[in-house]
Amino acid sequence: GRNLAAIPPPPKPKQLEASYRLARERFAALGIDTDRAVRTALRVPISVQCWQADDVRGLEGHEGAVDSGGLQATGNFPGAARTGDEIRADFDAAARLIPGTLRFNLHAMYAETGRQRVERDELQPVHFRRWADWARSRRFGLDFNPTCFAHPMVRDGLTLSSPDKAVRTFWMRNVAACRRIANSLGRTLASPCVNNLWIPDGRKDATAARLAPRERLLAALDECLAPKLPHVIDSVESKLFGIGCEDYTVG
Repeated sequence: GRNLAAIPPPPKPKQLEASYRLARERFAALGIDTDRAVRTALRVPISVQCWQADDVRGLEGHEGAVDSGGLQATGNFPGAARTGDEIRADFDAAARLIPGTLRFNLHAMYAETGRQRVERDELQPVHFRRWADWARSRRFGLDFNPTCFAHPMVRDGLTLSSPDKAVRTFWMRNVAACRRIANSLGRTLASPCVNNLWIPDGRKDATAARLAPRERLLAALDECLAPKLPHVIDSVESKLFGIGCEDYTVG
């Protein structure tokens, strides 16, 4: 069910050129230089998310339902990638059709551990070596994400803001491990790695204590992000809402 050859070919060059000439004229009437805009856009690196290949399944193979942090892929289009090799093949196919400067964004749940169970707080750069080798061979940069969702250690919808110290500490170790992995990827590929920490924490129902979780989150972030890593660009991504987290989001 994975027939990549079925991807339709792009329009012929003459069709594209004719369409672009019309668009350029329309935008010029509005004072917009489309040639300049295209040149600028092609220089901006775009990081494509790995989970577009498999609807956020990852490569861990956890059994049973786990807390998704409000994420839910509702589509069921056939042909989702099942392995790292298939994800890489999908991106290779897509990259041939996408202009500009491309990067690839990895989540921690896409570690390749040789079928050994490795917990997220124990992940090492070696578990992403195949991703790094692939990216280097294609001159792609890599970015990274800790995966603070879809795991049994997400308790009551909380991770870094959990009142349970064991839960909070687990995710802090995970974030620390992911920053080290991102630093290794950035050094290996000679391109700084954006390590994007998405905050999934939230509640479905009315929450009385809204300040305390945010205070715990801030303290955890201060500790996690304190070590200076030369090949990492840290970012923290908030969440507005999510399925199952409609009432309150911590971040």
